[in-house]
Amino acid sequence: MGFSWNCRGVPACRVRYNPDMNAIMSSLPFVDGLAAFVKRNCPTCVLIAGEMQRVARELPHFHVVSQDDPQFPAAIERVVDDRELEHSWTHQIEATPTLIRFEGGQEKERVMGWDREAWRRLTGIADLGKGLPKFQPG
Repeated sequence: MGFSWNCRGVPACRVRYNPDMNAIMSSLPFVDGLAAFVKRNCPTCVLIAGEMQRVARELPHFHVVSQDDPQFPAAIERVVDDRELEHSWTHQIEATPTLIRFEGGQEKERVMGWDREAWRRLTGIADLGKGLPKFQPG
């Protein structure tokens, strides 16, 4: 059964609900670590692209799930193509960026938008976002 919804500027995109959550979870390339759900057409995501590149360099278990461009952000190799929004739908992503910490394939914590202190706490990078605003909604 399909489900129609407005994908923040994308006219009535279609997302299919899959009740087999284990199949979806196993399709993600990560079980433990951090995942940032982003899109190029998000001013906050563009603002923090450099910080995501830094997190990707410093943390081997960091992945990006890109809703609209698998080449965004540049220079990050671990990008999941989510143009079909399957992963975003499964993880109930309401805004980008959203940073989620996973343990054993289960979500343990999330932060929506750019919240410098929350991103620092989740990544363990004490000076992440130095020079950026403390908070910017997604």
